[in-house]
Amino acid sequence: MRILLIEDDAVLGAAVRDQIAGDGHSVDWVTRIDAARDAMAGAGYDLILLDLMLPDGRGIVFLKALRTGRDVTPVIILTALDQVSDRIEGLKAGADDYLVKPFDLDELSARIGSVARRYSGNPNPIIRVRGLEIDIARRSVGRDGKPVQLTAREWALLEAFLTRPGQLLSKAQLEEKLYDFAAEVESNTIEVHVSRLRKKLGTELIETERGLGYRLAQA
Repeated sequence: MRILLIEDDAVLGAAVRDQIAGDGHSVDWVTRIDAARDAMAGAGYDLILLDLMLPDGRGIVFLKALRTGRDVTPVIILTALDQVSDRIEGLKAGADDYLVKPFDLDELSARIGSVARRYSGNPNPIIRVRGLEIDIARRSVGRDGKPVQLTAREWALLEAFLTRPGQLLSKAQLEEKLYDFAAEVESNTIEVHVSRLRKKLGTELIETERGLGYRLAQA
């Protein structure tokens, strides 16, 4: 997934960025609301991590504006505001989840996965396809009963296909899901990752539409 992190605390922001990048997601980190608006104008995001107290305004106002504008991008609030009334306000404004600082980074990863599954229409963390058993929550894959080790990028690519079963994804769309603005992406990067996934999970798992893109084969 491509995630927008809006957090002005340098230490926490770096920790969150490293955590979710380590999970295989691409992350664009900004520290102000105006920068967040600019980022969203230039890229499509699968999820937003939003602090509520920012240098140029309140995150809750930004969230309300998103929802008023019919933007349905999932939002997880990250904040030091821990009163029940603050949580209620955030959820009523359209947040999908709410984490109070300080929080465990592994819990954040789990919350991100949970929200992503709800939006993909598949809340069940276990997916079975073509001899594979894929546990989205645990980020694990078994092939014919044996565990398969995937790199963070390979997992992120597989997840992109799993959240859009049967949908054709172009090379540009896949690059956008896997890499942030600052990343230098070689021209054959997606082809290399697809080739490695096929070797590990089966050559027929990912279908190629020549010149158009790739799709996950139907079960």
